[in-house]
Amino acid sequence: RDVAVTGVQTCALPIWKLFATGLTEILGLAWRDGVLYVTQQGEVTSLIDTDGDGRADRFETVSDAWAWGGEHEFNFGSNFDKDGAIWTLHGLTGSYTSERPFRGWALRHFPDGRWEAMCSGLRSPGGIAFNAAGDVFYVESQGPWASANMLKQLKPGGFMGHPIGNKWYDRAPNMGPRPAEPTGGDTGRRHLDAQRIPQLVLPSVVLPYKKMGQSASAIMLDVSGGKFGPFAGQFFIGDYTLSLVMRAEMEKVNGAYQGACYPFRQGFATGLIGGTLTRGGHMFVGGSKRRGWPVRGEGTNNVQRLDWTGKTPFEIHSMRVKPDGFELRFTAPVDAASARDPRSYTLETFTHHYFGAYGGPEIEQAPQQI
Repeated sequence: RDVAVTGVQTCALPIWKLFATGLTEILGLAWRDGVLYVTQQGEVTSLIDTDGDGRADRFETVSDAWAWGGEHEFNFGSNFDKDGAIWTLHGLTGSYTSERPFRGWALRHFPDGRWEAMCSGLRSPGGIAFNAAGDVFYVESQGPWASANMLKQLKPGGFMGHPIGNKWYDRAPNMGPRPAEPTGGDTGRRHLDAQRIPQLVLPSVVLPYKKMGQSASAIMLDVSGGKFGPFAGQFFIGDYTLSLVMRAEMEKVNGAYQGACYPFRQGFATGLIGGTLTRGGHMFVGGSKRRGWPVRGEGTNNVQRLDWTGKTPFEIHSMRVKPDGFELRFTAPVDAASARDPRSYTLETFTHHYFGAYGGPEIEQAPQQI
């Protein structure tokens, strides 16, 4: 809260109170009608304070439609979608296999206990969020069938690209037929397989590995209406390994989202796992140096807040595709002579393999003439 002291606006220190205990790795929080919903490893749970003493005393299972019990089987939960449901994302077993039901899937769950399968083909998701239109997106980490980190739309009925979990289609009749197997190997390309596999969803934004993070995590939509700077409606994406935040923005072309990503801020204290950007224009990020995994930030556990200084940075605001090239919009006026000079720009194209090897290099690089 804000407290006025002799005409000077100051911020009171936060007060922390224990609300609930006995939960396992909460990676999703949602609040509605006085009830806190948490996505933990084994279930979505509702926590209710029935006697008003500030402590949860009623714990109810909302949904435990998936199975859990192995390394890397993380479960990320969303806020409520426009239909009143919470989406959950389920990482693969050991990041390679699907040993238990719905590992490598996205499900959604209603407060009354109903649930349904939404997407297959996930590998190691790291964050989930809705854009301003209410469409849902997640970030995929580099690994088998993912040569780079990606920001992807979770289209209902979609296949996100990793085939190992498709054996659970018999438990999800609403999803339709099981997708065909990807081509794989040195000739495998995602855009080519999308012509053959109608369920395959292409990435909206590819996050070039190490150039733009290494282990993408939290997705944060800027709902501040300009209180966080000139990027209202765009996504910010945390990264665990490199302890930084990226920015991504998209447009919808012929029903598909596509866009670009940009550096934003680095130097956070630890590996970022969770985050949110408030309507008041404050970005909160937090994380840990988990189990000795390599991470640039040295802090063991940290929560940090990032505020806009009020000074507009000079950045590329957005990038739009046109029939004859790209249109760049900046956050401030540019020098006309420099902007018109083709020598001010460089452009290189490349792609990736779409195969079962862990990660993969940029291939087919080609410099382009401006």
